[in-house]
Amino acid sequence: MTDLVESVRTALATVQDPDLHKDLVALNMIRDLTVDGGIAKFRLVLTTGACPVKQQLEDQCRAAALSVAGITRAEIEVTAEVPRGPRGEEILPGVGQIIGVGSGKGGVGKSTVTVNLACALAATGSRVGILDADIYGPSIPVMMGINRQPQVYNGRMLPLEAHGIKLISMGFLLEERQPVIWRGPMIVGALKQFITDVDWGELDYLLVDLPPGTGDIQMSLAQQTRMAGAVVVSTPQAVALADVRRSVVMFEKVNVPRFGIVENMSEFICPQCGHVEPIFGHGGAEAEATLLCLPFLGRIPLEPSVRLAGDAGTPVVVSHPASASALAFRQLAERVAQRASILAFNSALKG
Repeated sequence: MTDLVESVRTALATVQDPDLHKDLVALNMIRDLTVDGGIAKFRLVLTTGACPVKQQLEDQCRAAALSVAGITRAEIEVTAEVPRGPRGEEILPGVGQIIGVGSGKGGVGKSTVTVNLACALAATGSRVGILDADIYGPSIPVMMGINRQPQVYNGRMLPLEAHGIKLISMGFLLEERQPVIWRGPMIVGALKQFITDVDWGELDYLLVDLPPGTGDIQMSLAQQTRMAGAVVVSTPQAVALADVRRSVVMFEKVNVPRFGIVENMSEFICPQCGHVEPIFGHGGAEAEATLLCLPFLGRIPLEPSVRLAGDAGTPVVVSHPASASALAFRQLAERVAQRASILAFNSALKG
């Protein structure tokens, strides 16, 4: 029986991860392999629940196991373990990947992308949190449909939860319509508290909704945490793309990997007739990504349901899962998780 187990293991070693370019056995993605009565049982442990080639790898593993003489069935349990972020000190030891979502300018739907990306990742079984670092304009409470003061336990704030996502935001600590009138050092201090004085627990992904621009928050976050990377949000129009370049250069200067650019509001889809109109232009963000030698992470269409869902506190990925926007956000989640896994794996090899 031991020989049969080794034969199955050898067969499974012919299956390669298409992104990491190594076989699954060498990557320790095949675990707990047993053979009993012609049935091969094992776990396929992916690097993310949002793996875009999950079914492909499972099918290839099943075919490889069944190619071994004496194996009549393969029972595969598919799970995921998100690899640790690629750099820095362990300020947040329970968090696997810290991912910034930023933009060069306001008004491009960065927070909408953040909440829907988080919900799409959570739908794959990942443990997800959102840190609302847009201290002056915290919109996460409205978009996630929750706004009350977090409790404190053992001197640390406990994140609130909505739609399966852990959340912390300055909006939870302010009275309605109360503005934040603080200078830079106070803003940086608030961010540090959100990182160190919040009991985030165990998370696969912590998304950080960054304020627009290239200021103190972005630099401080890069200095204080081991950010896995950043997603840059833009619309197709030229005025937004000019600021995207500054945001991309800023992340480069503070040594934060750029996962790529996502084009939000890429085209308006009429809810009555289905007509598609690129009201902000077409293809601008993809062209900019090519110019900057960055991955293009996809297009998010502009549908009224996205705005309505955000105002109602239930992101479109949850409220309208069959919509074109929800599909685009799920595809974005796959690409972001894929980029995070590749960079973490390559960093581990170098380290």
